[in-house]
Amino acid sequence: MDKTIIVVADLGHFKAYRITQEHMESPRVTMIESYDSIEGHGKLVDKLSDSAGRFGRGGGKEEAAMGSGERHTIETETEKRLIKMIAKNIDALIASEKCEVWHLAAAKKINRQVIGKLKPEIKARLDKNITSDLTKIDRSEILNYFT
Repeated sequence: MDKTIIVVADLGHFKAYRITQEHMESPRVTMIESYDSIEGHGKLVDKLSDSAGRFGRGGGKEEAAMGSGERHTIETETEKRLIKMIAKNIDALIASEKCEVWHLAAAKKINRQVIGKLKPEIKARLDKNITSDLTKIDRSEILNYFT
């Protein structure tokens, strides 16, 4: 029996499928893990209680301009943390499944970064990599992207 894992991910979603195929049968796709990251969803302004920079602070010469520049840093740090979490989950999943090869479909924005965070022995087993967000693709169609 041949066993392959397919992982699809973006900053807000992570799904893993096991593809099994018995001799003389069609491949079967089984979801083995799925989670949504709350941090990856929604607008940053909805997640923060401190709304510095959202409103003007007056208008006098001595007043500071709108915005404090913190939003970009928070978004970047959140993205880095989510990418690290995705890579860590892939490392653990591929190691526990003991599969020879696995496939990845990750959103273009994060694909290369996720691969860069993987353990070398897990990265070495990566067979196919698609820079596309397939997290919303139905389970029955997922295999079409990797054949």
